[in-house]
Amino acid sequence: MGDDAYGATVAKRRLARRLTEFRGRTGYTANHVCDILNWGRGKLGRFEANQWKRPEMSDIRDLIRIYELEGEERDEVEDLAVHCRVRPWWRDYGEIFDNEFPGYENDADSIRCYMPIVLPGLVQTQAYMESHFRVGPRSPAWRRKAIEARLRRQEILDRPGGAAPKLSVVITEASLLFRWGMHEDRREQIANLAELSKRCNVELRIQRFDDGPPTSICSMVNIFGFPGDEPPLVFVETDYSMEEVSKPESVDGYIQSFERACDAALEPEDTTVYLEKLAKRMELPMTDLSQAVWRKATLSAHNGGCVEVAANLRGVTAVRDSKRPEGGAHVVKRAAFAVFLADVRQGRYDL
Repeated sequence: MGDDAYGATVAKRRLARRLTEFRGRTGYTANHVCDILNWGRGKLGRFEANQWKRPEMSDIRDLIRIYELEGEERDEVEDLAVHCRVRPWWRDYGEIFDNEFPGYENDADSIRCYMPIVLPGLVQTQAYMESHFRVGPRSPAWRRKAIEARLRRQEILDRPGGAAPKLSVVITEASLLFRWGMHEDRREQIANLAELSKRCNVELRIQRFDDGPPTSICSMVNIFGFPGDEPPLVFVETDYSMEEVSKPESVDGYIQSFERACDAALEPEDTTVYLEKLAKRMELPMTDLSQAVWRKATLSAHNGGCVEVAANLRGVTAVRDSKRPEGGAHVVKRAAFAVFLADVRQGRYDL
């Protein structure tokens, strides 16, 4: 995977920190530097807080002159500035990302994720993405863009030349057993996790119901480690945003919590075995629907529903959405469907 922007986000972060260090060495305040350069007050503060998209080289040269940087220090600053001016791919997804989360993920050499309810984006299948985005309030156009961006993010796991990050993920058994999409989609997601867990740069651990409630983190957490002496960074996912956490003591707290989550979960080898067994159990004989005779539910036209049932298949009953027949059908044992119908007639469900 070609990626000219690899390392650009971390380079920009490091440049901001180095400029702060060099200014401190001169004894100047940020406002003093702005006055000397005839800049608006606050401009340098934004640079040092890393609240900029791309530095202008003319600004960088002005600061090099004011700070009297020479030799290796001058070269370092110029190299960082050039590197972080590369336009990254995620800038084309401004409606999806409202911060630099994808940039730090792209540049990390280690990624640690804890997800108590859903699977991390880096290990999701496209069917999983589509199913979970569909339940939200976003438009179809936004969902398509979000899926495209998420698939693009996953490419870092295949980065050649030893540059792929080390991915460590702790998931819960609950996240695997929710009913979503078609049965085959769910089985495919489990099988995908099993295959990923065999990669040399991926470690998956699962917290089982049998092991009791989670003992550490309750939030959805991403911990990024970077090459060299670059400090790690944490992003906490909420329903509406990705919150950046950079204070060293807070980052250390999340790292320690993640380590406790690992201790409470199955080891990677045991997790692979668990996932393979689960995928095997989910393999069902395919039902031939070519001879199915579909009958629309009597009340569908009255209540806005669109349910069709095929009851002429041996031993099973198939149910599908008549508006989306290409989406496949749910196939259940005939006895189980009979129990369901009896419950409906008795008013057990609010339909």
